[in-house]
Amino acid sequence: MIEKHTLEELLGIAVSTGADFAEVFAEHEHSNTIRLVAERIESIRDHVRAGVGIRAFVGTKTYYASTSDTSREGLLACAAAVAGAVGDAKSAGARITLMPDAIPDRHAIRLYPDDVATREKVELLREACTAARETDERIAQVQGTFLDVDRRFLVANTEGLCRTDRKVRTRIAVSAVASAAGENQSGSFAPGAGMGMELFETVSPRAVGKRAADQALTNLGAVYCPAGTMTVAIENGFGGVIFHEACGHSLEATSVGIGASQMAGKLGQQIANPKVTAIDDGTIPNGWGSYSIDDEGNPAQRNVLIENGILKGYMIDRLGARRMGLPMTGNSRRESYTYEPTSRMTNTFIDNGPDKNEDIIASIEYGLYAKDMGGGSVNPLTGEFNFAVKEGYLVRNGKICEAVRGASLIGTGAQILQDIDMVGQNLATGQGMCGSSSGSVPTDVGQPLIRVRKITVGGR
Repeated sequence: MIEKHTLEELLGIAVSTGADFAEVFAEHEHSNTIRLVAERIESIRDHVRAGVGIRAFVGTKTYYASTSDTSREGLLACAAAVAGAVGDAKSAGARITLMPDAIPDRHAIRLYPDDVATREKVELLREACTAARETDERIAQVQGTFLDVDRRFLVANTEGLCRTDRKVRTRIAVSAVASAAGENQSGSFAPGAGMGMELFETVSPRAVGKRAADQALTNLGAVYCPAGTMTVAIENGFGGVIFHEACGHSLEATSVGIGASQMAGKLGQQIANPKVTAIDDGTIPNGWGSYSIDDEGNPAQRNVLIENGILKGYMIDRLGARRMGLPMTGNSRRESYTYEPTSRMTNTFIDNGPDKNEDIIASIEYGLYAKDMGGGSVNPLTGEFNFAVKEGYLVRNGKICEAVRGASLIGTGAQILQDIDMVGQNLATGQGMCGSSSGSVPTDVGQPLIRVRKITVGGR
């Protein structure tokens, strides 16, 4: 991307006015997005993003500039802008010597999306949307999206680090609307992986479309969920969004490092039920949120955050490490070169526990079974959250009964960790995009079926 001697020159300029560390990040990303609405292709977007970001540190102060001008003149101007922001005094200039090396790549790609014709991708999307539409005559609207991303980047810094990585992701999403008697209800499904087109050897487009349609039909026939405090069972896969949002963000150095987290200062303390073990693992082969190196060049890691209810660690980037006096954990991420990186989750999940899944449902005298979770909001400082249930059912006397709609789960991260009192054995993950101060990045969420002994359920 950029020649070694040029990188060394840029780093030297960046620290020439008093910075104690500097970093160059170069990126080239090619993405394709296809949207289908009402049986017609609405858009095909072929997008290339390329540029460079340069960052300097003075203690825990950071200075950042980015440019899409990757000519020598453009890069020198970007480095000079960072140096100028740091200060006016010129030093003799540090001699930077880069030592390029490679981190093993666990994420083999067999069929790169760029090697597959657009018409083949369109046909996969049509197949998924057709399956949704043909599920039932009450399916009134279907939309589908196909996405593939091929991202290459380089990181070099004044410690001599110089590494590159390539990350490929592929995803298909279908949303369906069911309509009857003037009422509309929706359903959706959007699986993806850090894979190429070989994804569709295990993910059936027809199954994706049918699942979205089935959820819409279930919600169309559902009654409104009653409100109150009750026992809730949350299913595996995307159910893990509860931990991701309500607890995961509170374990990122972004908030912990400045004391703006409910989890700050609690290392070694019992913060969850002893059945709860939570992990962030960026090394999972071909995981949606996986990579070989993070956006600061550090190898991805498997980080145990909570073990048997004890807080064991945080997710820490370089700035967080400086603030907290703790080592980096391979969690530095950014949407693109225009963003300064910060600590972010990768593939974050509650691990399998000791309880049988059938026993979890059987244990509930009256409560809610949240089969699929939707979006929500959280305050990392207080841990207060509010999440929608996309597909839910009442549970009576240990049996899953009628479908309900309009349910939401309301609580705090610290409390829900204590109230998870049963953890099942069917761990699965779901794919999402997580937004934070360094932009939107792909993350996996996950868990087995869990039971929360009591939580506030919003409804009617």
